[in-house]
Amino acid sequence: IKRMADEALAAMGRTFAAAYAPAEKGGRPSIPPERLVKALMLMSLYTVRSERALCERVAFDMLFRWFLDMTPDEPCFDHSVLSVNRERLDRLGVTKKFSDRIVMMAIDAGLVSEDHFSVDGSLLQSHASLKSLKQIERLKAAAREPGGDDHGRGGDGGAGGVGNPWVDFRGQKRGNTTHRSVTDPEARLYTKTPGVAYLQHSMHVLMENRHGLGVDIRVDAADGHAERRGALRMLDRVKAKLGLRPATLGADKGYDTKDFLPALTDRGIRPHVACTSRTPLRRPDPRDHGPWARWLNQRRETSDAFAISQRKRKLDEEIFGWLKQFGGLRRARVTGR
Repeated sequence: IKRMADEALAAMGRTFAAAYAPAEKGGRPSIPPERLVKALMLMSLYTVRSERALCERVAFDMLFRWFLDMTPDEPCFDHSVLSVNRERLDRLGVTKKFSDRIVMMAIDAGLVSEDHFSVDGSLLQSHASLKSLKQIERLKAAAREPGGDDHGRGGDGGAGGVGNPWVDFRGQKRGNTTHRSVTDPEARLYTKTPGVAYLQHSMHVLMENRHGLGVDIRVDAADGHAERRGALRMLDRVKAKLGLRPATLGADKGYDTKDFLPALTDRGIRPHVACTSRTPLRRPDPRDHGPWARWLNQRRETSDAFAISQRKRKLDEEIFGWLKQFGGLRRARVTGR
């Protein structure tokens, strides 16, 4: 893993040159951005719960020091370095470019299917608490007031004080149209099953079917439409950045819509999407693109290629399972997308 990571990072010299802080700004010496990227890798591979815990482990773990190209007596960087540089790494797209390099290495090794892909989505719970929900109108009113700030303790219906105050939402209706989290404004109340809706983001993976390698990943708003929207954006991106042109795309029933299937056809991709309707659809007018695409997709359902795509697409769940069980994404570590 270290050899592959170093090879990918070595090819990103121009990106990292832009990531270094200018010397004239003064302050502490810059920590190599390459080291920060590999530190984030260690957090995922070893399920380190926080950046502070990561720095504590680097202080005594020789394996971590070797992976980060640190000498045994070199002082470890402070955990705040990761927080300060997160925005800079995101602005330069460092982790996305690093991921693309790894995928390109897999393509060169013949490990990536050039024709058959799958897509799926899952929910990522926000780092914000339900207590952080406040009425949007109240937030707007506070913003209009000079020096106004509605980040105070207590939330809607809560008692004041310090620490972790009691917040009572009994009898109040909360929704994305009326309430927003002050901790993570990009999070949305969402659930796929009946019950309590939590503050969530949605994450989506585009996977090749040969070995189940995720070739692209995207985090979007949890609004019920993000799966189809994210899938099309990932397909366009891997075509432009990686030169991948899928011939088929497997997906679950959530993608069987009259707007998504024609969008795949327009891109020259044959949908292998699980059908929502179990009864045969009536043959529509070919000029009505949405129903026609759904009818054609249902006709393919009995083919061997369709069945293989439906079996392979379940490998997406292994990616999500690893991310949530081991990669530390059962709940996001930071706020925002």
